[in-house]
Amino acid sequence: MRHVIAATGMALAGLVACAPEQQVSGRALYQDYCASCHGPAGKGDGPAAEGLGKAPADLTGIAARNGGVFPTVRVMSTIDGYTRRSDRASVMPELGVVLQEGPLVLVDTGDGIMTPTPANLVALANYLESLQK
Repeated sequence: MRHVIAATGMALAGLVACAPEQQVSGRALYQDYCASCHGPAGKGDGPAAEGLGKAPADLTGIAARNGGVFPTVRVMSTIDGYTRRSDRASVMPELGVVLQEGPLVLVDTGDGIMTPTPANLVALANYLESLQK
């Protein structure tokens, strides 16, 4: 049974690795989907922020709010919308659908299992990590 699981995992990895290579710009995705609310530098001061019922988060302090560690998987889940689906007060849009376009990449989500994840979602999370103070 172990060999079947390993072979299946290798086949899946091969499938994902064979996805067409595309240069994904987390910065461009941020500008397209996040900057209007979170601001050009991620401080929560975008031009659309004033019209929201709740101030957008300062994205430059995510790691600081988490003991100095950037919680990549949690950030990706928030961007995707998964962790906010039960939060009716959230004004942040679920970006999972728009970020699914394009190739998949394998990501270890913390359980040692490589999970196929949209490259756009990973690129955006990596860009947010680069904004940390």
